Amino acid sequence: MQPIQLFDLASRQAEWLSVRQQVVAGNIANANTPKFRAKDVTPFEAVLSNQSVGLARTNPSHLSGMDMDTGGVGVEEAPLAQEIGVQESGNTVGLESELTKTGEIQRQYGLNTALVSSFNRMMMMVVGK
Repeated sequence: MQPIQLFDLASRQAEWLSVRQQVVAGNIANANTPKFRAKDVTPFEAVLSNQSVGLARTNPSHLSGMDMDTGGVGVEEAPLAQEIGVQESGNTVGLESELTKTGEIQRQYGLNTALVSSFNRMMMMVVGK
């Protein structure tokens, strides 16, 4: 019998969404910080296609090379928002686009949860529980 990969895929997407939520929250928190550059994560499709294994942090005091533990998800400078560009302070955070991203993240979390829940119910029906 083939192992079911849906749960692994859903878990990876949940981890990716968690990292993206951290990055977007950091962007919103620094919306008024001079010379702050907005960041975003690599798309989930790119994370799936790049299955490289990095070094694991086995102790919180180990250096990670990044500000936050991203679980292998690349964090990069976000493209400039067309409606805002670069502000006089050098900041590139567009609150409208960041709030749109938070809505996308919430919808993707909901879809992920609903799919896993439905698949779990289907599996339980098959095994008779």
